[in-house]
Amino acid sequence: MGWRLKTAVVAAATIDFVFMAVKIRMKRVGAKNAPVFRIVVADGRSPRDGKFIEEIGTYQPRKKADNVKLDLDRAKYWLSKGAQPSDTVASFIKKLSKAAAAAAPV
Repeated sequence: MGWRLKTAVVAAATIDFVFMAVKIRMKRVGAKNAPVFRIVVADGRSPRDGKFIEEIGTYQPRKKADNVKLDLDRAKYWLSKGAQPSDTVASFIKKLSKAAAAAAPV
């Protein structure tokens, strides 16, 4: 039974190595009770508010309208390179992509 456990550990290690560690996620920069987030591309191992590769947008949850600003071209570039967006950032990208497609002239 011990040999199966070692095989599973080796297989899990190789699976983790295949995935890219770059994430598109939010970094909190706002004051207490006044949240503001930057949408950043960061190494998955760095802390939430730590070092990042590139800032590509902002999110202000307390603002009613137009609370997300995102450089959609840069987001699509990083996605093409294999970066994994967080669930929230993925929803922002989807929403802004739909708005850009609707605004584009036919």
